[in-house]
Amino acid sequence: MNPGELIADTLAADLPGLNGTLADFSDADLLARPVPAANHPAWQLGHMIVSETNAGNLVRPGSMPELPAGFAERFSKDRARSDNAADFPKKADLLAQFEKTRRATVAWVRKLSPQELDAPSPEKLRGWAPTVGRLALALSGHVAMHIGQFQVARRKLGKPVLF
Repeated sequence: MNPGELIADTLAADLPGLNGTLADFSDADLLARPVPAANHPAWQLGHMIVSETNAGNLVRPGSMPELPAGFAERFSKDRARSDNAADFPKKADLLAQFEKTRRATVAWVRKLSPQELDAPSPEKLRGWAPTVGRLALALSGHVAMHIGQFQVARRKLGKPVLF
C-alpha cells in the first residue's frame, strides 16, 4: 500500500464514524448547542463540507462536486449563530452531501503520487498543512475533531455515550 492509498483509506473510514455518531439525531437535534455560543451540529456539518470542497479544489481544481446553489453562504461564520431550522438543510441532505464530498476527496487522494503528497499545499492552507499529504490527513483530523464535538451534543441531549 502506498501512502496515498493509506491516507485515502483513513479518509474513507471517517464516514461510518460520522454516520454512527449522528444516526439517532433528529433534524431538531442537529440544532442543539452543547453550551451557549457553541456551534450546533447542523452548522458544523455544512462547515466541514464547504471546507473540504474548498481544500480539494485548491489542490486539484474541479476535483470536488459542485455544492448546491447558496450552500457555502449558508455555512459562513456569521450564519453559525442562527438557530432557525429553515436556515439549514435537513440531516439526510447534509449527510448525503458530506458523503459525496468525502468520496470525491478519497478519489483525488488515491490518485496522488508520493511526489504530489510531498508537494507544498496551496498557500492559503500552508499554515494549517504544509504539504498536500498533510492536508489530506488534516481533513480526516478535522472530521474527528467535529465528531468529538458531536459527542458533547449527544450528552447534552441525553443520548447514549458511544465512546
